[in-house]
Amino acid sequence: MDNLNTHSVASLYETFEPAEAWLLAERLEVHHTPRHGSWLNMAEIELGVMSRQCLGDRIDDKAVLDERARAWAVSCNKERRRADWQFTAADARIKLKWLYPSIQK
Repeated sequence: MDNLNTHSVASLYETFEPAEAWLLAERLEVHHTPRHGSWLNMAEIELGVMSRQCLGDRIDDKAVLDERARAWAVSCNKERRRADWQFTAADARIKLKWLYPSIQK
């Protein structure tokens, strides 16, 4: 799960009756993604860039939407745009040490 405020067991109790929410919660094992180091963050960033660069105005036609999105993706791929991801595994082991088990030799 990402860390959106609705992505918690508490949201089950807001949506379902308590007995049903409890049954659902018992079946879940929640694992949160790191706040600043997940593929989900990269996907959200990419969608934001696409939205600003090619979807800024209202588009009433699905064919036009498809055409714009495809042209944008082709342009990005042609330019070999890449994310400058600076959060390394070493950084994660320091910042998120509570997630990483200690290995004793």
